[in-house]
Amino acid sequence: MKPLLPLFVFVDACGWEIIKDDPFCRAFAPNRRRLSSVFGYSSACVPSILSGRWPMEHRNWCYFVYDPAHSPFKSLRPLRWLPTAVTSRRIFRRWLTKFVKTRLGFRGYFDLYNIPFQHIALFDFTEKRSPLQPGGMNRGPNIFDFLEERSIAYHVSAPEKPEQENLAALVRDIEAETIDFAFLYWAGLDGLLHRVGNQSPEVPAKLRLYERWIEQLCKAASEHYAEVRLYVFSDHGMANCDELLDLRAQINSLGLRMGRDYVVVYDSTMARFWFFNERARQLISEALQQVPQGRIVPDSELRELRALFADRYFGELIFLVKEGVLIVPSHMGERPIRGMHGYHPAEKHSYAALLTNQTEIPERIEAIPHMFHVMAHDAELAKTRNQEARSGSINQARFDPRAA
Repeated sequence: MKPLLPLFVFVDACGWEIIKDDPFCRAFAPNRRRLSSVFGYSSACVPSILSGRWPMEHRNWCYFVYDPAHSPFKSLRPLRWLPTAVTSRRIFRRWLTKFVKTRLGFRGYFDLYNIPFQHIALFDFTEKRSPLQPGGMNRGPNIFDFLEERSIAYHVSAPEKPEQENLAALVRDIEAETIDFAFLYWAGLDGLLHRVGNQSPEVPAKLRLYERWIEQLCKAASEHYAEVRLYVFSDHGMANCDELLDLRAQINSLGLRMGRDYVVVYDSTMARFWFFNERARQLISEALQQVPQGRIVPDSELRELRALFADRYFGELIFLVKEGVLIVPSHMGERPIRGMHGYHPAEKHSYAALLTNQTEIPERIEAIPHMFHVMAHDAELAKTRNQEARSGSINQARFDPRAA
């Protein structure tokens, strides 16, 4: 039996509002805290957790950016001649996404979503490497670089695999006592919440399933490690989408031409613009100021949110909608969904959660990037304790009192 295992269970979208009045994990992780998220989607939140830094520092923010010089999608332009009834179908996009990911050698999360093939050669995709692997950040190290540099044996989930398969893989490593740190990643709740919203009875049912799995995990860990430090945490919550906004139609009505006057990425909760002339900048800015469902985020606020990029790589103008509003159709999808995240971090459903069996959570752990420091601290502690125990066992084995 080894002395210590830090066990970090990352449940995507398990926000504070989801669990604050739910008994989720109270039996084995009774100490809980609300955590501030970061501005952006999981493409920004996960790298912030894994690096301990903010979007403007690690430069993992939104997926698609205007960058025709580096676009890997030029070969897809001929698909613009196919009927929209085909190219907008999710099954077609999923098949093509798998093919393109393999062909381009992308190792992180990748999805073509609903980017129109007419304009796809204008865009680059920013997550070509996986933040869940060493060297996976756009800028700077992550927790796995930290573990590799210190020769700390660890387990990390493969997010493309089913949740139960990842659970089983971790249990095997625990039973073999080969690791000093574990990071388990479950994304199923996020997909469920997008589909059914945060009030569906399917949500507590999913939480109960996770509880059973975590209990199983803790039981296995306690049989092979004297102390298990359990942390169950998330990256953001999920708001119900009660109002739909066709922002694309309003911008198209201005008589400007996409690709000649401006370029835009319509995300689900924000629109990011690049301008090629002052007329386009003025007309679009004035039009956005008349949209009551959202607002232009000023640079001063982006700086406070640590999501201001001096080179405007992710957009020259950022328009953000209010919580509960969904931009649809968008470049993320043609059809409405029930739940969404990616609103302002101060919105109620943006807050993440931390649940632990540790008696105290340090006051400095207030936002999701701070989870990196908890992981780094516990990983080094586990390595030290486990090495000391191993050295003691070796020395004890070498000294046989019967031979003295």
